[in-house]
Amino acid sequence: MLVAPIVDAKSRELIGTIQIINNKQGVAFPQYMEEGVAQLCETLAIAFRQRLGASNVLQVRGKYDGLVTDAVISAKELELAQRSARRKNLNLETVLIDEFQVKVPALGAALAAFFGGPYEPYKSDRIKPPELLRNMSRDFCVTNQWVPLDDTKDGILVMTPDVERTRASRMVNNVYPKNKIAYCVTTQREFMATLDHLFGGASVLADSGNIDDLLGDLNDDGDGVGVAGDDIASAASDNELVKLVNKVIIDAYQQGASDIHIEPYPGKGKTEIRFRKDGSLTPYIQIPASYRNALAARLKIMCDLDISERRKPQDGKIKFKKFGPLDIELRVATIPTAGGVEDIVMRILAAGEPIPLDKLGLSKRNLELCRTAVEKPYGLFFVCGPTGSGKTTTLHSVMGYLNKPDTKIWTAEDPVEITQKGLRQVQVNKKAGLDFALVMKAFLRADPDIIMVGEMRDKETVSTRIEASLTGHLVFATLHTNSAPESIIRLLDMGMDPFNFADALLGILAQRLAKRLCAKCKVPHQASDAEINALLEEYALEFTNTDAWKADPKGERAKVLESRVKEFGDEDGRLVLHTARGCDTCGGTGYKGRVGLHELLIGTDRIKKDIQEHARVAQMFSTALEEGMRTLKQDGIEKVLQGITDIQQVRAVCIK
Repeated sequence: MLVAPIVDAKSRELIGTIQIINNKQGVAFPQYMEEGVAQLCETLAIAFRQRLGASNVLQVRGKYDGLVTDAVISAKELELAQRSARRKNLNLETVLIDEFQVKVPALGAALAAFFGGPYEPYKSDRIKPPELLRNMSRDFCVTNQWVPLDDTKDGILVMTPDVERTRASRMVNNVYPKNKIAYCVTTQREFMATLDHLFGGASVLADSGNIDDLLGDLNDDGDGVGVAGDDIASAASDNELVKLVNKVIIDAYQQGASDIHIEPYPGKGKTEIRFRKDGSLTPYIQIPASYRNALAARLKIMCDLDISERRKPQDGKIKFKKFGPLDIELRVATIPTAGGVEDIVMRILAAGEPIPLDKLGLSKRNLELCRTAVEKPYGLFFVCGPTGSGKTTTLHSVMGYLNKPDTKIWTAEDPVEITQKGLRQVQVNKKAGLDFALVMKAFLRADPDIIMVGEMRDKETVSTRIEASLTGHLVFATLHTNSAPESIIRLLDMGMDPFNFADALLGILAQRLAKRLCAKCKVPHQASDAEINALLEEYALEFTNTDAWKADPKGERAKVLESRVKEFGDEDGRLVLHTARGCDTCGGTGYKGRVGLHELLIGTDRIKKDIQEHARVAQMFSTALEEGMRTLKQDGIEKVLQGITDIQQVRAVCIK
């Protein structure tokens, strides 16, 4: 056995003993193990003192004993650091960082354990709280060793290197007598860096100006309303605000956001900034009310809009390459909202290569039929779905598939999001009178083989495209409709001739985007009978109006189950489902990225007959299903069985 005492170094009181038994070699414990046990006892003594705290005669010696408890350094190294700090007349923190290579976050964790409060690190993107710092100076914060960071729901958040000293001084309560106070601890080095960041200092922001000039130009009450035009223009050009706007855009792009929502609130309410990622909005930061008008003006200046017009919506575009390091464009929309403020929504248009057609997530059947349809020499092909469902991305994938040296392709888009060599792309400009109808007529005089034009919203545009498809051109377009059969009814209701339309139609692809399960953390499990029956019920529900299903529902149901098990089951005929869990990669949500759900209706003879007879939507659905079409929900359920997404996400986007 090897037995050693755990002794308090200060009082020399015996706390306990450690006993190690049964050496594996069956011999006496060697000298190095005796030395190791002695060091272990020193560490345990410090840990026990921290555990006992104020309720026991044993007290924690110093702020950094947590470094020993967490095994960052040994007790002997901490003692050496203390001696070195006394001998060199230096701060202990400086010695630990510079001589013993202790990381700053480890020091912060030790301080948090000592003071019993949260640790707040230095953040280079921290937003200055102008209301809290209005009458404060850097010298005041250095002298008193505290600085306010934010007004939170728990009170004013105050950063300090010594919570006990700051709390005992009552200085914070004198400055903010009517507010609750929440303290957070930080290292001395990070405290000074934060002051440099908030008040200006070469060590952190060498090229940044002071934002106090901007805040001085805004309303004294901090609500930012009613500021003169010249003052707003100068405030919008402030270096600090310029950096803030650039950082918001860069962070949104780097986090994979598709939209940036800037949502100001009237009075002294803060301006909320949220990012839309994978179809869902997530909070980003809150901006003090004093920045509100200057922020809106800065964005208007970037996209050349009228900064004095705040009563009407405005639309514009930012070419960010002029202002920052990213070669992206942003489509900007400003909307006046209650309280005399303006909401701003920016869509990120990241220029990039088209996704290959076989990488779009189309099922094997849909991919083959889609290729066959778009390879026809002439005709009309639609992609439909709500805003943000990936219609433009899909059309550009088709264009990339058809883009050959012997083919002339014209596209009219608003805006041009994806560029391809070999395509002649036209940016629609409604202000200049260049709308889709006018561009379409111009294309017909420009010797096209393939024409891709954006939205079909009026009879003139639709008629021109149908005529083009009947005169030897392959025409592609988008529609804002819910399903493929409904698109046909929408076009017929616009006044289209059903016979010409039926002759021209090649196919209609409806699509949605569902959240994709995170590949790193999704959890597989064998599907239970209840889960299989529930999925089968939803899958089969789409067939209930078909003639085959009406004649033999049980037989058709059995065929559906057999075919799904054969296609998606394992060797033993078992189906495997996956559930979301959450990890660091997906931000704890369990989902990362999105997957396309597709509904492909091909213009078969039976479908064309229904069009000519102006059949109802239900009849067209029934015909399309009997011809082999799979609905959006059926395609989604198949992707659930493949482990790409889950049924909750499919239901969220496939509603009737």
